Amino acid sequence: MDGVAYFQRMARYNSWANGHVLDACAGLEPRILDAKRAAFFPSILKTLNHILVADRLWLGRLVGVPEKIALDTILFDDFTKFRAAREAQDAKVIVFADQLDAQTLSGDLSYQSMLAGAYTLPQEIVLAHIFNHQTHHRGQLHSMLVEAGAAPLSIDLVYYYLEAQG
Repeated sequence: MDGVAYFQRMARYNSWANGHVLDACAGLEPRILDAKRAAFFPSILKTLNHILVADRLWLGRLVGVPEKIALDTILFDDFTKFRAAREAQDAKVIVFADQLDAQTLSGDLSYQSMLAGAYTLPQEIVLAHIFNHQTHHRGQLHSMLVEAGAAPLSIDLVYYYLEAQG
């Protein structure tokens, strides 16, 4: 599989995994979603918002329309509105991945960090980071969701692959 196809698959997996997390969240009361938890972003809702903020920052940089949003911004405190925004963002990531080509993927991205100076990174590293970052925080969400009473999630990449082949 070439790099373009890999990132196209990862965009779809990412959306699929986020859908499972959102389904688990939908079964919880709003007070449970916002309850204080032992995590870097100290609630399920705050962690969800952080992932969305980071995705908007990175995709904005990649498409040349950078946003300025603090990493701990709460974009949506209403879960229904959050879910619609998350699903829309996942669709944008898929569209971006579907438009990738080898030349773009082999290029560099120069950007201004939210916390530090200017950086230039290979586009493929930026894309890998986007998906890795979400996986990192979905792991935290999984733990918080189970603690809140949700059933454990089967959201590993292999489960997506098996279902997609189905």
